[in-house]
Amino acid sequence: MIGINITLNTSFDEAIRLVTAALKEQGFGVLSDLDMQATMKEKLGVQMLPYRILGACNPPLAYKAVQAEPDIGLLLPCNVVVREEAPGRVTVAFIDPQRIAAMVDKPEIHQVADDATQRLQRARDSLSR
Repeated sequence: MIGINITLNTSFDEAIRLVTAALKEQGFGVLSDLDMQATMKEKLGVQMLPYRILGACNPPLAYKAVQAEPDIGLLLPCNVVVREEAPGRVTVAFIDPQRIAAMVDKPEIHQVADDATQRLQRARDSLSR
């Protein structure tokens, strides 16, 4: 499994709102918001269910990571996928920072990944309440 997942029984727009708030509680802001549904419609003329990729960043963690490995930016930010499975059923997938850390053989990156993992898991867990 690539991510840390949860399924919500809510509307897509409400899921986006809840995920953004949960990330904020853990010190993450959303730097980018890619609307894959709109992009696929525009570029390929195909229909798909709502699907957004949120690029989440916790500035203190990102700074520590960049100090430890300047090229870590290739693997940032922490992506969160919000995708509608069916009306009222939305899957949220948070990247597993341990997967990112596994690509970099530096203890400092593993420490940052541990912190990020805990924060993203708390964000996910808060969505189940």
